[in-house]
Amino acid sequence: MQDSYDVIIIGGGPSGLMSAVSAAEHGARVLLLDKGTKLGRKLAISGGGRCNVTNRADAEEIIKHIPGNGRFMYSPFSVFNNEDIISFFENLGIELKEEDRGRMFPVNDKAITVVRTLLDRIEKLNVEIRTETEVADVLYDHEDNQVRGVKLKVGGEIEAKNVIIAVGGKSVPHTGSTGDGYPWAKKAGHKITDLYPTEVPITCSDSFIKEKTAQGLSLRDIELSVIDPKKKKTIVTHDGDMIFTHFGISGPSALRCSQFVVKAQKKHGGVPIPMAINLFPSMHLENIIKDIETHVNAEPKKTVKNSLTGWVPDRLLIVLFEKTGVDPQTTQANLSKENMRKLAEYSQHFSLSATGTLSIEKAFVTGGGVSVKEVQPKRMESKFMNGLFFCGEVLDLHGYTGGYNITVAFSTGYTAGRAAAMNV
Repeated sequence: MQDSYDVIIIGGGPSGLMSAVSAAEHGARVLLLDKGTKLGRKLAISGGGRCNVTNRADAEEIIKHIPGNGRFMYSPFSVFNNEDIISFFENLGIELKEEDRGRMFPVNDKAITVVRTLLDRIEKLNVEIRTETEVADVLYDHEDNQVRGVKLKVGGEIEAKNVIIAVGGKSVPHTGSTGDGYPWAKKAGHKITDLYPTEVPITCSDSFIKEKTAQGLSLRDIELSVIDPKKKKTIVTHDGDMIFTHFGISGPSALRCSQFVVKAQKKHGGVPIPMAINLFPSMHLENIIKDIETHVNAEPKKTVKNSLTGWVPDRLLIVLFEKTGVDPQTTQANLSKENMRKLAEYSQHFSLSATGTLSIEKAFVTGGGVSVKEVQPKRMESKFMNGLFFCGEVLDLHGYTGGYNITVAFSTGYTAGRAAAMNV
Protein backbone atom coordinates (compact mmCIF):
# COMPACT_ATOMS: atom_id res chain seq x y z
CA MET A 1 0.00 0.00 0.00
CA GLN A 2 1.01 3.62 -0.55
CA ASP A 3 0.38 6.56 1.82
CA SER A 4 -1.31 6.31 5.19
CA TYR A 5 -4.06 8.35 6.84
CA ASP A 6 -6.13 8.16 10.00
CA VAL A 7 -9.41 8.74 8.16
CA ILE A 8 -10.35 8.51 4.48
CA ILE A 9 -13.64 10.14 3.47
CA ILE A 10 -15.20 9.12 0.15
CA GLY A 11 -17.51 11.82 -1.21
CA GLY A 12 -17.40 15.60 -1.17
CA GLY A 13 -21.08 16.38 -0.64
CA PRO A 14 -22.65 17.96 2.48
CA SER A 15 -22.07 14.96 4.77
CA GLY A 16 -18.55 14.29 3.44
CA LEU A 17 -17.44 17.90 3.83
CA MET A 18 -18.81 18.11 7.36
CA SER A 19 -17.22 14.78 8.34
CA ALA A 20 -13.86 16.08 7.03
CA VAL A 21 -14.14 19.20 9.22
CA SER A 22 -15.17 17.15 12.24
CA ALA A 23 -12.46 14.46 11.88
CA ALA A 24 -9.73 17.07 11.37
CA GLU A 25 -10.98 19.24 14.25
CA HIS A 26 -10.67 16.16 16.46
CA GLY A 27 -7.04 15.66 15.49
CA ALA A 28 -7.14 13.09 12.69
CA ARG A 29 -4.99 13.12 9.54
CA VAL A 30 -7.71 13.20 6.90
CA LEU A 31 -7.87 12.45 3.18
CA LEU A 32 -11.00 13.48 1.26
CA LEU A 33 -11.58 11.74 -2.08
CA ASP A 34 -14.13 12.70 -4.72
CA LYS A 35 -14.52 11.40 -8.26
CA GLY A 36 -15.80 14.74 -9.57
CA THR A 37 -13.91 17.86 -10.54
CA LYS A 38 -15.46 19.99 -7.77
CA LEU A 39 -16.48 19.44 -4.16
CA GLY A 40 -19.88 20.49 -2.81
CA ARG A 41 -21.78 20.22 -6.08
CA LYS A 42 -25.04 19.12 -4.48
CA LEU A 43 -24.66 21.76 -1.78
CA ALA A 44 -24.17 24.45 -4.43
CA ILE A 45 -27.55 23.70 -6.06
CA SER A 46 -29.51 23.04 -2.84
CA GLY A 47 -32.37 25.32 -1.89
CA GLY A 48 -32.66 26.53 -5.47
CA GLY A 49 -29.07 27.74 -5.36
CA ARG A 50 -29.61 29.52 -2.03
CA CYS A 51 -28.66 26.59 0.25
CA ASN A 52 -31.19 25.83 2.95
CA VAL A 53 -28.52 24.92 5.54
CA THR A 54 -30.90 23.60 8.21
CA ASN A 55 -34.27 24.14 9.87
CA ARG A 56 -34.81 25.99 13.16
CA ALA A 57 -37.58 23.72 14.47
CA ASP A 58 -36.97 21.77 17.68
CA ALA A 59 -35.62 18.22 17.49
CA GLU A 60 -39.06 16.57 17.82
CA GLU A 61 -40.45 18.64 14.96
CA ILE A 62 -37.44 17.94 12.74
CA ILE A 63 -37.74 14.21 13.37
CA LYS A 64 -41.44 14.38 12.36
CA HIS A 65 -40.22 15.80 9.04
CA ILE A 66 -37.85 12.88 8.47
CA PRO A 67 -40.34 10.14 7.50
CA GLY A 68 -37.52 7.75 6.57
CA ASN A 69 -36.29 6.41 9.96
CA GLY A 70 -36.30 9.82 11.62
CA ARG A 71 -36.12 8.37 15.15
CA PHE A 72 -32.60 7.16 14.38
CA MET A 73 -31.56 10.84 14.38
CA TYR A 74 -32.03 11.31 18.15
CA SER A 75 -28.48 10.05 18.72
CA PRO A 76 -26.64 12.05 16.02
CA PHE A 77 -28.59 15.13 17.18
CA SER A 78 -27.20 14.57 20.68
CA VAL A 79 -23.74 15.06 19.12
CA PHE A 80 -24.46 17.79 16.53
CA ASN A 81 -27.96 19.19 15.99
CA ASN A 82 -29.57 21.97 13.96
CA GLU A 83 -28.63 24.67 16.47
CA ASP A 84 -25.02 23.43 16.30
CA ILE A 85 -25.20 23.71 12.50
CA ILE A 86 -26.39 27.32 12.80
CA SER A 87 -23.61 28.16 15.30
CA PHE A 88 -21.03 26.39 13.12
CA PHE A 89 -21.75 28.54 10.07
CA GLU A 90 -22.23 31.76 12.01
CA ASN A 91 -18.88 31.22 13.74
CA LEU A 92 -17.31 30.90 10.29
CA GLY A 93 -18.74 34.30 9.36
CA ILE A 94 -21.89 33.29 7.43
CA GLU A 95 -24.85 35.33 8.60
CA LEU A 96 -28.07 33.29 8.46
CA LYS A 97 -31.73 34.28 8.25
CA GLU A 98 -34.90 32.38 9.11
CA GLU A 99 -37.66 32.11 6.50
CA ASP A 100 -41.08 30.44 6.43
CA ARG A 101 -41.46 27.07 8.17
CA GLY A 102 -38.14 27.52 9.99
CA ARG A 103 -35.91 27.27 6.91
CA MET A 104 -32.44 28.79 7.44
CA PHE A 105 -30.57 30.45 4.56
CA PRO A 106 -27.44 32.57 4.23
CA VAL A 107 -28.43 36.26 4.26
CA ASN A 108 -26.83 36.74 0.84
CA ASP A 109 -28.92 33.85 -0.63
CA LYS A 110 -25.83 32.31 -2.21
CA ALA A 111 -25.16 28.59 -1.76
CA ILE A 112 -21.67 29.05 -3.17
CA THR A 113 -20.76 31.08 -0.05
CA VAL A 114 -21.58 28.06 2.11
CA VAL A 115 -19.53 25.77 -0.12
CA ARG A 116 -16.51 28.08 -0.18
CA THR A 117 -16.62 28.63 3.58
CA LEU A 118 -16.67 24.87 4.21
CA LEU A 119 -13.80 24.33 1.78
CA ASP A 120 -11.78 27.14 3.40
CA ARG A 121 -12.30 25.52 6.80
CA ILE A 122 -11.23 22.11 5.45
CA GLU A 123 -8.06 23.56 3.92
CA LYS A 124 -7.17 25.42 7.14
CA LEU A 125 -7.46 22.10 8.97
CA ASN A 126 -4.90 20.59 6.54
CA VAL A 127 -7.29 18.02 5.12
CA GLU A 128 -5.77 16.57 1.96
CA ILE A 129 -8.20 16.83 -0.94
CA ARG A 130 -8.05 14.75 -4.12
CA THR A 131 -10.69 15.41 -6.76
CA GLU A 132 -11.08 13.38 -9.96
CA THR A 133 -10.06 10.39 -7.86
CA GLU A 134 -12.46 7.50 -8.13
CA VAL A 135 -12.55 4.76 -5.50
CA ALA A 136 -12.87 1.27 -6.95
CA ASP A 137 -13.30 -0.56 -3.65
CA VAL A 138 -13.13 -0.31 0.13
CA LEU A 139 -10.67 -2.83 1.58
CA TYR A 140 -11.53 -4.96 4.60
CA ASP A 141 -9.75 -7.51 6.77
CA HIS A 142 -12.64 -9.90 7.27
CA GLU A 143 -10.76 -12.00 9.83
CA ASP A 144 -10.32 -9.04 12.18
CA ASN A 145 -13.48 -7.23 10.98
CA GLN A 146 -11.34 -4.17 10.35
CA VAL A 147 -11.17 -1.59 7.55
CA ARG A 148 -7.80 -1.56 5.76
CA GLY A 149 -8.21 1.35 3.38
CA VAL A 150 -9.34 1.97 -0.18
CA LYS A 151 -8.41 0.85 -3.66
CA LEU A 152 -8.43 3.56 -6.34
CA LYS A 153 -9.50 3.00 -9.93
CA VAL A 154 -6.19 4.56 -10.93
CA GLY A 155 -3.27 4.83 -8.51
CA GLY A 156 -3.19 1.76 -6.29
CA GLU A 157 -4.28 1.46 -2.66
CA ILE A 158 -4.32 3.89 0.27
CA GLU A 159 -4.13 2.68 3.84
CA ALA A 160 -6.41 3.86 6.66
CA LYS A 161 -8.02 2.23 9.69
CA ASN A 162 -11.12 4.39 9.24
CA VAL A 163 -13.16 4.97 6.08
CA ILE A 164 -16.26 7.17 5.94
CA ILE A 165 -18.63 6.44 3.06
CA ALA A 166 -20.37 9.71 2.19
CA VAL A 167 -21.17 9.18 -1.48
CA GLY A 168 -24.91 9.92 -1.41
CA GLY A 169 -27.69 7.84 -2.93
CA LYS A 170 -28.80 7.63 -6.57
CA SER A 171 -30.61 10.97 -6.88
CA VAL A 172 -29.24 13.95 -8.83
CA PRO A 173 -26.54 11.77 -10.44
CA HIS A 174 -24.84 14.69 -12.21
CA THR A 175 -23.54 15.74 -8.77
CA GLY A 176 -21.79 12.37 -8.42
CA SER A 177 -24.46 10.40 -6.53
CA THR A 178 -24.61 7.22 -8.59
CA GLY A 179 -25.04 4.54 -5.93
CA ASP A 180 -21.31 3.75 -5.51
CA GLY A 181 -21.56 3.13 -1.77
CA TYR A 182 -24.05 0.27 -1.80
CA PRO A 183 -21.71 -2.51 -3.04
CA TRP A 184 -19.01 -1.45 -0.54
CA ALA A 185 -21.57 -1.65 2.28
CA LYS A 186 -22.83 -5.05 1.06
CA LYS A 187 -19.28 -6.39 0.97
CA ALA A 188 -19.01 -5.52 4.69
CA GLY A 189 -22.19 -7.48 5.39
CA HIS A 190 -24.74 -4.68 5.32
CA LYS A 191 -28.28 -4.90 4.02
CA ILE A 192 -29.38 -2.32 1.44
CA THR A 193 -33.09 -1.63 1.83
CA ASP A 194 -35.14 -1.10 -1.35
CA LEU A 195 -34.21 2.11 -3.14
CA TYR A 196 -36.98 4.40 -4.37
CA PRO A 197 -37.43 8.07 -5.34
CA THR A 198 -38.59 10.58 -2.71
CA GLU A 199 -39.15 14.33 -3.00
CA VAL A 200 -39.88 13.79 -6.67
CA PRO A 201 -42.55 15.10 -9.09
CA ILE A 202 -45.67 12.93 -9.46
CA THR A 203 -47.02 11.67 -12.79
CA CYS A 204 -50.80 11.73 -13.40
CA SER A 205 -53.15 10.26 -16.02
CA ASP A 206 -56.03 12.78 -15.78
CA SER A 207 -57.28 14.05 -19.14
CA PHE A 208 -56.81 17.72 -18.22
CA ILE A 209 -53.15 16.94 -17.38
CA LYS A 210 -52.63 15.13 -20.69
CA GLU A 211 -54.32 17.98 -22.54
CA LYS A 212 -52.04 20.43 -20.66
CA THR A 213 -55.05 22.51 -19.61
CA ALA A 214 -53.39 23.49 -16.32
CA GLN A 215 -49.70 23.21 -17.30
CA GLY A 216 -47.61 25.81 -15.50
CA LEU A 217 -50.44 26.81 -13.13
CA SER A 218 -49.28 27.31 -9.55
CA LEU A 219 -51.53 26.90 -6.52
CA ARG A 220 -50.66 28.46 -3.16
CA ASP A 221 -51.57 27.30 0.35
CA ILE A 222 -53.53 24.25 -0.72
CA GLU A 223 -53.72 20.78 0.87
CA LEU A 224 -52.76 17.74 -1.16
CA SER A 225 -53.78 14.24 -0.05
CA VAL A 226 -52.82 10.71 -1.06
CA ILE A 227 -55.72 8.25 -0.74
CA ASP A 228 -55.64 4.47 -0.26
CA PRO A 229 -57.15 2.99 -3.45
CA LYS A 230 -58.83 0.11 -1.58
CA LYS A 231 -59.91 1.61 1.77
CA LYS A 232 -60.58 5.07 0.26
CA LYS A 233 -59.03 6.58 3.40
CA THR A 234 -56.48 9.39 3.38
CA ILE A 235 -52.90 8.08 3.77
CA VAL A 236 -51.27 11.49 4.19
CA THR A 237 -52.02 15.18 3.65
CA HIS A 238 -49.45 17.92 3.08
CA ASP A 239 -50.13 21.62 2.86
CA GLY A 240 -48.22 24.25 0.91
CA ASP A 241 -47.79 25.16 -2.74
CA MET A 242 -47.88 23.04 -5.89
CA ILE A 243 -47.63 23.41 -9.65
CA PHE A 244 -49.20 21.53 -12.57
CA THR A 245 -46.72 20.23 -15.15
CA HIS A 246 -47.05 18.61 -18.57
CA PHE A 247 -46.84 15.17 -16.92
CA GLY A 248 -48.50 15.69 -13.51
CA ILE A 249 -47.73 17.79 -10.46
CA SER A 250 -44.69 19.18 -8.66
CA GLY A 251 -43.90 21.81 -6.01
CA PRO A 252 -43.39 21.40 -2.23
CA SER A 253 -46.67 19.67 -1.31
CA ALA A 254 -46.42 17.26 -4.27
CA LEU A 255 -42.79 16.41 -3.50
CA ARG A 256 -43.71 15.60 0.11
CA CYS A 257 -46.57 13.34 -1.02
CA SER A 258 -44.48 11.52 -3.63
CA GLN A 259 -42.98 8.80 -1.43
CA PHE A 260 -46.50 7.85 -0.24
CA VAL A 261 -47.59 7.43 -3.86
CA VAL A 262 -44.57 5.15 -4.44
CA LYS A 263 -45.31 3.07 -1.32
CA ALA A 264 -49.04 2.82 -2.06
CA GLN A 265 -48.34 1.64 -5.60
CA LYS A 266 -45.94 -0.99 -4.31
CA LYS A 267 -48.51 -2.18 -1.76
CA HIS A 268 -51.39 -2.30 -4.28
CA GLY A 269 -49.60 -3.78 -7.27
CA GLY A 270 -48.93 -0.66 -9.30
CA VAL A 271 -52.51 0.59 -9.66
CA PRO A 272 -53.12 4.35 -10.03
CA ILE A 273 -53.30 6.09 -6.67
CA PRO A 274 -56.10 8.59 -6.01
CA MET A 275 -55.08 12.05 -4.84
CA ALA A 276 -57.13 15.11 -3.90
CA ILE A 277 -56.45 18.86 -3.75
CA ASN A 278 -58.26 21.04 -1.24
CA LEU A 279 -58.18 24.51 -2.80
CA PHE A 280 -59.66 26.11 0.34
CA PRO A 281 -58.26 24.19 3.33
CA SER A 282 -59.02 26.95 5.85
CA MET A 283 -62.69 27.33 4.85
CA HIS A 284 -65.83 25.43 5.84
CA LEU A 285 -67.94 24.03 3.01
CA GLU A 286 -70.92 26.30 3.80
CA ASN A 287 -68.68 29.38 3.61
CA ILE A 288 -67.41 28.30 0.18
CA ILE A 289 -71.01 27.93 -1.01
CA LYS A 290 -71.73 31.46 0.28
CA ASP A 291 -68.62 32.69 -1.54
CA ILE A 292 -69.91 31.20 -4.81
CA GLU A 293 -73.34 32.80 -4.19
CA THR A 294 -71.72 36.20 -3.60
CA HIS A 295 -69.80 35.97 -6.88
CA VAL A 296 -72.79 34.97 -9.02
CA ASN A 297 -75.25 37.35 -7.30
CA ALA A 298 -72.91 40.27 -7.93
CA GLU A 299 -73.26 39.78 -11.69
CA PRO A 300 -76.54 37.89 -12.23
CA LYS A 301 -76.71 38.45 -16.00
CA LYS A 302 -73.29 36.96 -16.68
CA THR A 303 -72.69 33.26 -17.25
CA VAL A 304 -71.38 31.55 -14.13
CA LYS A 305 -68.14 30.88 -15.99
CA ASN A 306 -67.60 34.65 -16.15
CA SER A 307 -69.07 35.59 -12.78
CA LEU A 308 -66.81 33.03 -11.03
CA THR A 309 -63.65 34.40 -12.67
CA GLY A 310 -61.12 34.86 -9.87
CA TRP A 311 -62.87 32.50 -7.44
CA VAL A 312 -60.41 29.82 -8.52
CA PRO A 313 -57.87 30.11 -11.38
CA ASP A 314 -59.75 30.20 -14.72
CA ARG A 315 -58.02 27.11 -16.08
CA LEU A 316 -59.11 25.10 -13.02
CA LEU A 317 -62.60 26.52 -13.23
CA ILE A 318 -62.98 24.86 -16.66
CA VAL A 319 -62.04 21.50 -15.09
CA LEU A 320 -64.41 22.08 -12.12
CA PHE A 321 -67.37 22.60 -14.49
CA GLU A 322 -66.36 19.50 -16.43
CA LYS A 323 -65.99 17.28 -13.34
CA THR A 324 -69.21 18.45 -11.63
CA GLY A 325 -71.38 18.56 -14.77
CA VAL A 326 -72.37 22.18 -14.04
CA ASP A 327 -73.07 24.12 -17.25
CA PRO A 328 -70.57 27.02 -17.41
CA GLN A 329 -72.97 28.98 -19.68
CA THR A 330 -75.82 29.03 -17.17
CA THR A 331 -76.69 32.27 -15.36
CA GLN A 332 -77.34 33.04 -11.72
CA ALA A 333 -81.08 32.52 -12.09
CA ASN A 334 -80.58 28.94 -13.33
CA LEU A 335 -77.73 27.93 -10.98
CA SER A 336 -79.27 25.62 -8.39
CA LYS A 337 -78.17 25.33 -4.77
CA GLU A 338 -77.26 21.74 -5.53
CA ASN A 339 -74.89 22.82 -8.30
CA MET A 340 -73.28 25.43 -6.07
CA ARG A 341 -72.74 22.72 -3.47
CA LYS A 342 -71.21 20.43 -6.13
CA LEU A 343 -68.71 23.13 -7.13
CA ALA A 344 -67.88 23.85 -3.50
CA GLU A 345 -67.42 20.18 -2.63
CA TYR A 346 -65.23 19.55 -5.66
CA SER A 347 -63.08 22.60 -4.82
CA GLN A 348 -62.22 20.86 -1.56
CA HIS A 349 -61.76 17.44 -3.13
CA PHE A 350 -60.31 18.13 -6.58
CA SER A 351 -59.37 14.63 -7.72
CA LEU A 352 -56.19 13.46 -9.43
CA SER A 353 -55.01 10.02 -10.47
CA ALA A 354 -51.32 9.41 -9.78
CA THR A 355 -49.67 6.83 -12.03
CA GLY A 356 -46.31 7.05 -10.26
CA THR A 357 -43.40 9.45 -10.08
CA LEU A 358 -40.41 10.45 -12.14
CA SER A 359 -37.35 8.20 -11.80
CA ILE A 360 -34.98 8.04 -8.83
CA GLU A 361 -32.42 9.93 -10.91
CA LYS A 362 -34.89 12.84 -11.19
CA ALA A 363 -35.68 12.79 -7.45
CA PHE A 364 -34.23 15.26 -4.98
CA VAL A 365 -33.68 12.49 -2.42
CA THR A 366 -33.14 8.72 -2.43
CA GLY A 367 -35.36 6.58 -0.21
CA GLY A 368 -33.81 3.38 1.14
CA GLY A 369 -30.12 2.58 1.49
CA VAL A 370 -27.78 1.13 4.11
CA SER A 371 -30.01 -0.18 6.91
CA VAL A 372 -29.77 2.07 9.97
CA LYS A 373 -30.40 -0.99 12.16
CA GLU A 374 -26.84 -2.05 11.34
CA VAL A 375 -25.20 1.28 12.24
CA GLN A 376 -24.27 2.58 15.70
CA PRO A 377 -26.30 5.81 15.92
CA LYS A 378 -23.99 7.72 18.29
CA ARG A 379 -20.97 6.95 16.11
CA MET A 380 -22.35 6.21 12.64
CA GLU A 381 -20.01 3.21 12.65
CA SER A 382 -20.85 -0.16 11.14
CA LYS A 383 -21.92 -2.83 13.62
CA PHE A 384 -20.11 -5.38 11.43
CA MET A 385 -16.85 -3.73 10.43
CA ASN A 386 -14.61 -1.70 12.73
CA GLY A 387 -13.56 1.60 11.23
CA LEU A 388 -16.32 1.68 8.60
CA PHE A 389 -18.63 4.70 8.87
CA PHE A 390 -21.64 5.92 6.91
CA CYS A 391 -23.22 9.36 6.72
CA GLY A 392 -25.78 11.24 4.66
CA GLU A 393 -27.98 9.89 1.90
CA VAL A 394 -26.22 6.54 1.45
CA LEU A 395 -28.12 5.55 4.61
CA ASP A 396 -31.79 4.59 4.74
CA LEU A 397 -32.63 8.07 6.07
CA HIS A 398 -34.64 10.69 4.24
CA GLY A 399 -36.56 13.83 5.09
CA TYR A 400 -38.82 16.30 3.38
CA THR A 401 -37.47 19.35 1.59
CA GLY A 402 -37.13 22.40 3.82
CA GLY A 403 -33.67 21.89 5.33
CA TYR A 404 -34.35 18.46 6.83
CA ASN A 405 -32.18 16.33 4.52
CA ILE A 406 -29.24 18.68 4.76
CA THR A 407 -29.63 18.65 8.55
CA VAL A 408 -29.39 14.84 8.44
CA ALA A 409 -26.30 15.11 6.22
CA PHE A 410 -24.49 17.63 8.43
CA SER A 411 -25.45 15.88 11.69
CA THR A 412 -24.50 12.35 10.60
CA GLY A 413 -21.37 13.69 8.86
CA TYR A 414 -20.13 15.52 11.93
CA THR A 415 -20.92 12.50 14.15
CA ALA A 416 -19.09 10.09 11.82
CA GLY A 417 -16.04 12.36 11.55
CA ARG A 418 -15.72 12.78 15.29
CA ALA A 419 -16.10 9.06 15.98
CA ALA A 420 -13.59 8.13 13.26
CA ALA A 421 -11.03 10.57 14.72
CA MET A 422 -11.54 9.06 18.18
CA ASN A 423 -10.86 5.62 16.67
CA VAL A 424 -7.29 6.59 15.83
